[in-house]
Amino acid sequence: MKQRVITALLLAPLVLAGILWLPTAALMALVAAALLGGVWEWTRLVGIGSHSGRALILLAHAAPMAWLAWYGWPALFPWVALAGVVWWGLALLWLRFPAFGKAQSLANRALKLGVVALLVIPAWCAFALLHAESAAWALYGLMLVWAADTFAYFSGRRFGGAKLAPSISPGKTWAGFWGGLFGVVVLALAMAPVLGVAVAQLPAFVAISLVAGLASVLGDLFESLIKRHAGAKDSGALLPGHGGMLDRIDSILAALPVFAIFKAWFGL
Repeated sequence: MKQRVITALLLAPLVLAGILWLPTAALMALVAAALLGGVWEWTRLVGIGSHSGRALILLAHAAPMAWLAWYGWPALFPWVALAGVVWWGLALLWLRFPAFGKAQSLANRALKLGVVALLVIPAWCAFALLHAESAAWALYGLMLVWAADTFAYFSGRRFGGAKLAPSISPGKTWAGFWGGLFGVVVLALAMAPVLGVAVAQLPAFVAISLVAGLASVLGDLFESLIKRHAGAKDSGALLPGHGGMLDRIDSILAALPVFAIFKAWFGL
């Protein structure tokens, strides 16, 4: 736990500085690098052994991101983010049948390699859209995930109780789930004035934040499922005390597209 806190304290100022002070184009290049690090970890989880094969898959994800940055901004970014929202709806169905895709077959490996593009590229597009509007909105998109994770952790430890998804992630409880959603509501009410949300818009803003908080749980559980399929505890060992890059961004990958699309839909 001590190592986990130290790592978070070291990284948090860098993340905040990047969001608040970098222009969107520069920030998105850095975010793309972090997400591609997650893709690299994913290739190992799905059983790609050779470094050359993993590098080719990395390039196959970097290329469309570069194309979108040069030719698709901003018109295509909402559509890509929307594709991410649709994907997470399908992922919920996958969690209902956790044994699906578990067998170490070529078909399942190809399926999971196709899925990772739907994890990272829509989240990248969603974050770009939020940051282009304002750094505050982009930061809030991350903060709601952090609030959900933090409140879930402490409420789960304090109250324990029934497991949320014991066959996928035995450590998660319903107490943690409800505590995380409570944290999202607290954050939304606190941040609404900062973000310029009018009183009439407050119910929609809280509701959208809650839906994004629910999506963050989905993202966490889905990565846990893939790790369980692979027999891995962590996606990697990049961040001391935190595991790999995917272990840190799994919730964010799901929450950002959901938040960005519903925010635009409700005109916030």
